[in-house]
Amino acid sequence: MTDVVHTPESFPPASKEISDDSLMPEIRSVGLAAPFRWLAAGWKDMLATRLRASFYGLMFMLMGFAIAAVYETRWQLTMGLTAGFFLVGPFLFCGIYCLSRQHDRKEKPSLTGSLFCWKDNPASVGFFAAILTFLMVVWARVSVVIFALFSTRDFPTMQGMIFQIFSLTNVPFVIAWFGVGFVFASIAFAISVVSVPLMLDRKTDTMIALFSSVRALWENKVPLYLWAALIVALIGVSLVLSFIPLLLTAPLIGHATWHAYRDLVAEPGGKESA
Repeated sequence: MTDVVHTPESFPPASKEISDDSLMPEIRSVGLAAPFRWLAAGWKDMLATRLRASFYGLMFMLMGFAIAAVYETRWQLTMGLTAGFFLVGPFLFCGIYCLSRQHDRKEKPSLTGSLFCWKDNPASVGFFAAILTFLMVVWARVSVVIFALFSTRDFPTMQGMIFQIFSLTNVPFVIAWFGVGFVFASIAFAISVVSVPLMLDRKTDTMIALFSSVRALWENKVPLYLWAALIVALIGVSLVLSFIPLLLTAPLIGHATWHAYRDLVAEPGGKESA
């Protein structure tokens, strides 16, 4: 029997596949002005797509009205409805990202096409939505425990909750609530900075998208926490003004997030993003 001699060239290039840039993309560093640039680019996308993304803003606004109405009448159902909000949210934002991607590719903006773009990677987007929903449910439960431990008012009336959060008469509650909230919000933000656009655009799996998002935050802490503050400010104003500004603020954040992804995540093979 003749012995077969295996040369290095005869083995499959497994290591090359493992180190493929498409599996773990390179993360870029951005400057402090980047979040404002993303907002400006997002606004241009809104105009270029003729405000088609306002349809998704309408959906967010209606969900806000629904949560507020249910809280005032049957507060027991609020957690389930809010969980549904977090479950559906990534799919709605997929449509906004799709409109920006259409504009990037010089395609004709299509609201109908954007409605179903999540089908490009449904398993990954769905798994991410489930993770976000689970995180929200845990956060809500912890908030209830903190309220029960520190509250000096009845719960769960909306007025009592707002009083506890913003009143200086119960400082331990305010510190505990905001401290724990900051931790959960940081986790949610870290895993979602660029994850959904990455899953939509490159069809990556959920875990690679999450790790890439966390890496983006780790390597750009100051700009991305500024970005988070701008998002909180825009959404906060929308909530104070009875959800109506969500018609514009939600699409603006969605379009801007697409540009954050394009800025933070390098193209495969070292290509420059458009």
